[in-house]
Amino acid sequence: MNDADAAGSNSRLLALYRTMRRIRSFEERVGELFVRGESAGSMLHLSIGEEAAAAGVCAAMGDDDTFTTHHRGHGIFLARGADPNRMMAEIAGKESGYCRGKGGSMHIADMTLGHLGANAIVGGGIPAVVGAGLSNRHFRRDGVSIAFFGDGAMQQGILYESMNMAALWDLPVVFVCVNNQYGMGTRVDQATRSSAFEERARVFGLNAAAADGADVEEVLAAAQELVDKARTGKPGFLSVSCYRFFGHARMDKSPYRSEEEEIEGRRRDPVKHARATLAERGISDEAVLEALDREIAKEMDTTVDFAVRAAAPPLPAMFRDVYADGETGPEPLRARLDRILSGSAA
Repeated sequence: MNDADAAGSNSRLLALYRTMRRIRSFEERVGELFVRGESAGSMLHLSIGEEAAAAGVCAAMGDDDTFTTHHRGHGIFLARGADPNRMMAEIAGKESGYCRGKGGSMHIADMTLGHLGANAIVGGGIPAVVGAGLSNRHFRRDGVSIAFFGDGAMQQGILYESMNMAALWDLPVVFVCVNNQYGMGTRVDQATRSSAFEERARVFGLNAAAADGADVEEVLAAAQELVDKARTGKPGFLSVSCYRFFGHARMDKSPYRSEEEEIEGRRRDPVKHARATLAERGISDEAVLEALDREIAKEMDTTVDFAVRAAAPPLPAMFRDVYADGETGPEPLRARLDRILSGSAA
C-alpha cells in the first residue's frame, strides 16, 4: 500500500468508526426507550456487536443502490443515512416516524434512501431484492440491490430460490448474511452442520466471500469487491461472522449462553477493534476519540427526547396508506359509537 492509499484507508477507518459508534449509541438509546415504557409493541431486536456488517457493507453501496433488512435492522438503516430522530420516533410509534408509527422497530422503510423495507419474517425480505435487481437490469439502471438477513435465514428455502434466480438471470444483487451465531436461542452449529455459508452460495454460481465482523475494514473490502462485480451483472454473497452481545429480543436474558461464552464473544467488539486500530496507526488520539464519542452520545440522547415528546398518530391515521387517495375509508369504531350515542343521523 502506497502513502496515498494508506492515507485514504486511515481516513475511511475514522469515518467507519464514527458510523459504528453512532449505531452502538443509538441502539443503547433504543434499549433505554424500551425500559422507560415508551416503545411501541413489546419486541425490540438490538444489533449491538454487529456494527461492522452495517457500516462496512453500506460504505460499499452507491447512491442509487437499494436494500432490504430483517428484524434486526436499525444499524443498517442508520449506516445508510437515516435520520436517528425519525427512526426513534418510529420505534416509539409516533406520527413523525418514518412510517408514521405504523412500522415500529421491525418494519421501517424509506424509498428515498433505497430502503425497500424491513421484514420480521425470517428471510422475508430476501426475494424483494431479486425483483429490484430484475428491474434494474430491465431498465438498464446502474443500481445494485442488497438483502441483509441473519444466519437463521440460511435454513429458509426462499433464500436458495432467490440465489438461484439471481445467478441464473445475472442480476445486480448481493446477499449479505449477518451471522451473529444465534437464531433466537439456537446456536448456529446446532442448526446446521456447516456454517461456511459462502460455500453454499458458490454452488449456485454466485461470487462469494466471508469476512470477520470484528474488522470493519475487512468487511468493507469484501463487500466492495462483491458490490462492484454485482454492478456488472455478477451477483454475490457475503457472510459476516460476528457475535450478538445481547439476547434475541430486549427481554431475552440469554439463559442458553454461558457467561464465559459471552465474555469471549464480546472480545470481538468491532467498535473497540476499530478504536484500537485508529490509535495504533496514530490516526486519532484518545482525546479526539473521546470528544467524538461525547458528540455522538449527545446526538443520540436527543433521539429519546424527540421520540417521547413527539405526537402519537391521530386515530383516523390508521387507515392512511391503506386506501387509495380520495377513497373514503371506514369509520373508526370509537367515532361510530360516539355518533350513535350522541343520536346523530347515520
